[in-house]
Amino acid sequence: MVPDESVKSEFAHIPDRIGGLVDLAYNLWWSWHPEARVLFKQINQQAWKGSLHNPVLMLRDIPLEYLQRAAQSPEYLHRYDIIMHRFETYLKSRTGWFKELYNETRPLTIAYFSAEYGLHHSLPFYAGGLGFLAGDHLKECSDLGVPMVAVGFMYSEGYLHQHVRADGWQDNITESLERDAAPIVRVPGAGGEQLVIQVPFIEPPIYTAVWKVQVGKIPLYLLDTDIDRNTPENRSISSRLYASDRDLRLRQELVLGIGGSHVLHTLGIDFSAIHLNEGHPAFAILERIRQHVDLGVPFTDAFEQVRGTTVFTTHTPVPAGTDIFPESLMDRYFGHYIPTLGIDRSTFMRLGTHPFDPSAGFNMTAFALRGSGYHNAVSRRHAEIAREMWKSLWPDRSPGDIPIDYITNGVHVPTWLDPRMEILFNKYLFPVIPHWQQEHDNQAIWELVEEIPDRELWETHVWLKSKLLNRIRERKRLKYADLQDEPINLVAEGLLLNPSVLTIGFARRFSTYKRADLIFHNPERLKKILNNPLCPVQILFAGKAHFADDEGKRILQRIYRAAQSPEYGGRIGFIEDYGEQVAQYLVHGVDVWLNNPIPPLEASGTSGMKAALNGVINLSILDGWWLEGYNGKNGWAFGSNVPPGDRTAGDAATLYDILEHQVIPLFYDLDLDGIPHGWVSMMKESIKSNAPRFSARRMVKEYVTMYYPSLLKCAISGQIPCKNAE
Repeated sequence: MVPDESVKSEFAHIPDRIGGLVDLAYNLWWSWHPEARVLFKQINQQAWKGSLHNPVLMLRDIPLEYLQRAAQSPEYLHRYDIIMHRFETYLKSRTGWFKELYNETRPLTIAYFSAEYGLHHSLPFYAGGLGFLAGDHLKECSDLGVPMVAVGFMYSEGYLHQHVRADGWQDNITESLERDAAPIVRVPGAGGEQLVIQVPFIEPPIYTAVWKVQVGKIPLYLLDTDIDRNTPENRSISSRLYASDRDLRLRQELVLGIGGSHVLHTLGIDFSAIHLNEGHPAFAILERIRQHVDLGVPFTDAFEQVRGTTVFTTHTPVPAGTDIFPESLMDRYFGHYIPTLGIDRSTFMRLGTHPFDPSAGFNMTAFALRGSGYHNAVSRRHAEIAREMWKSLWPDRSPGDIPIDYITNGVHVPTWLDPRMEILFNKYLFPVIPHWQQEHDNQAIWELVEEIPDRELWETHVWLKSKLLNRIRERKRLKYADLQDEPINLVAEGLLLNPSVLTIGFARRFSTYKRADLIFHNPERLKKILNNPLCPVQILFAGKAHFADDEGKRILQRIYRAAQSPEYGGRIGFIEDYGEQVAQYLVHGVDVWLNNPIPPLEASGTSGMKAALNGVINLSILDGWWLEGYNGKNGWAFGSNVPPGDRTAGDAATLYDILEHQVIPLFYDLDLDGIPHGWVSMMKESIKSNAPRFSARRMVKEYVTMYYPSLLKCAISGQIPCKNAE
């Protein structure tokens, strides 16, 4: 139920007969159940589109007459009753996979901490893959019945909105979130007003208000420092993701970790273990230790107890990816906090010291590794890199014995599988395995994809491709109609693209190591590939550079200017303001998903998994997840035989060769029936080989079998020290 009466009053105009739509709108369950979204869409399709698929905004603003018509339609009410029953049954069910497997005798909860969550574009609390991984993790835990509560930030300005000028330069646009028009509610305090807590023992004082997003069965509590009780500099702590300023970044992380733990304690949520998604929230370990010490437990015992009930997932493959704070900055904020731990300053600082560079400052990843008993990387290759990076923390162990395991990332299949593709799968999988969606991590199920006739799979893909290009045109029409665009930008942003042409998609954060411009290394060769009159190719780019990353912006600018150039024949498009909704269209609708970072800098990657699930074929550097996913028949791989150093020329040449001699001939090899059967065969192989292996269901089950039971059993036993992965 919606807990805030002021929120309920906003929807007093909704007829009682369909009043459950409000509860449904405030639970993101609808975001991964297409049949639930149809309930909103059927009220008025244009209102649904105009709200950008945000049911809270739509229900708030839609004229009463449309709601009344729905409430009086027998056909609509029949669908409404079925979906609402399904929704309510889902929420009441507590017999998920986790409970059935472990059947613990008392409720146990894991607290999941992450700096970002990619859940839906109406909640812009994400910058990229780390956030979507966190969002997919929560959704899958909800589906499987894993007991979890989550903590993050309510970023009032999100990450950033992007406008690309006519000269190709990215402008960073700030747009404040309209909180009351999003599926998010205020958490009430004891007096009925919104709950506000003070971050304990941090000086100067910092206060945070608390919001909640309901993700199926999982509550996600979000912290918001943009309140009157804070000083102006502290109000900005939660304004946007990943502040560049070290001081502000430290305040973000202490609010997330210490403040987030205190919020759960204030709410009476008795969590038994912690899962840290990267090092940003690692101060949650400190607050749990402090709470133990406050009960009279000596620091050493408290540290071991908390360590034995904490799992840490690292995502960065480079030392520069971890946050390090100077000791002087730590002193500024932790002077009052350190004594509450029962230790002195030097002992505290050693918790975050990296042995290779002890004078650098407090290293958040080193601290997270010391303070957690279980550690994992996010792919097999990343685990090898992480063990090498952090081996100095275990000086007495051989490299192969460094206790950093791996659980390769996965994607939430119900979120990222296009509904049209799901209908096709239902047609051929359901008759054999009626509950295939509940068992979609079973490899054997996906062998049935071979039963789908080539024509049906190809026509579905062509429909999704046309949908993608139509969406691009509609976005540009709306922007042009608002006089917010210049004519030359219309060409650069995809209006001339053709649905019958082989379409390559590249959508990433525009960091230099991801090499978005690799394919432009030899412009003349690329022009010949794109402008081949018999077998043309077109490329769709999307992505944002970090607001402080000028080199990333320059790469973007070079690509944008190429898209404007007639020499490339209108075969290049750049989609502005890349986000979750654009990502959905891209991973469903392009023909080839291109990925060419500098190895080994791709820790895992998940966008290629989403594309493969929908029959899009990967063309990728052998790094991250693709080292595990590529089998020689389900896509193309390159980059394994290039010597280290400046590998740009070699990788680019190999990329051109694969396109010219393998990708393009296969795509345009049409049979007499107009179907590229060889291409469709590879699409099927891509789906059936990758869908089960790189699903969030497989991923979460691995966390459950490898880590979560040990964490919870340690919490139950209270044994000190707890037996853990080391």
